[in-house]
Amino acid sequence: MSTLKIRSKKPDDIRGLVTLRLLIRKLVRRGLSILSARGFHHHNDFDEATVVPEDVKEGHFAVFAVKGKEAERFVVKLESLQNPEFLRLLEEAEEEYGFEQKGALALPCRPEELHKILENRREKNSSNNNINLTVIQGY
Repeated sequence: MSTLKIRSKKPDDIRGLVTLRLLIRKLVRRGLSILSARGFHHHNDFDEATVVPEDVKEGHFAVFAVKGKEAERFVVKLESLQNPEFLRLLEEAEEEYGFEQKGALALPCRPEELHKILENRREKNSSNNNINLTVIQGY
C-alpha cells in the first residue's frame, strides 16, 4: 500500500486529510460489509455498481442529516470535506456515534442545518469566481 506524503503544515489541511482518510476507511468497510452480507467474499465477484447507489456519482458520497425524528439523505461532493462547518459535523458524528456506525454515515443535525452549511459554502465559492456547485439530493 502506498503512503500519502503531506506537505502542508496547516492544521485544517491535516485535519481534513485525516478526516477524509477515516471517512474513506468507513465507506470501504461499509461496502465490504454489504458484499459480505450478500455472500460475496472476493473483490472479483461483484460489480461495483451494485454497491454504490445510482444517484451517488463519482466524487460524491451520501450522508444522512438526523436530528430526533427528522432525517434526510444528502449526496454531497467530496470537496465538502474542506468545509470547516462540515468537518465540525463529522467530528460531532464521531463523538455521538463513533466510527463504527452501521449503515449510512449519519450527521447529528437537522436537515435544514446541513442544507444551509452546504449552500453557504457554494455561495462563498461562487462569489470567489470559483464555481463549485454542491449536489444535494434529499429523500
